[in-house]
Amino acid sequence: MSETGAHDAVIRRHLVVSGRVQGVFYRETLRRLAKEKGVAGWARNTRDGLEAELEGSQPVVEELVKWCRSGPPHAVVIHVAVTEVEPAGGTDFRVR
Repeated sequence: MSETGAHDAVIRRHLVVSGRVQGVFYRETLRRLAKEKGVAGWARNTRDGLEAELEGSQPVVEELVKWCRSGPPHAVVIHVAVTEVEPAGGTDFRVR
């Protein structure tokens, strides 16, 4: 596969974000960024932080995963666990 082809590949990542990420517009900012960049998936609050899935082109998903490691201002991200999952063919991003 050519280098360009690798960048065009659609990937999906499951994230579990721990830390103080509720009440700081983390989910809403992630939703807005995902929509702007054409990334599908979802995000929801959990007892200890946030869970999300991101699906799109490899460089864009990796860019959003990097953003998730710091989040919006006032977020305190302690850890982000990232797991590779099979793409689901999603076309939109939802906050659950």
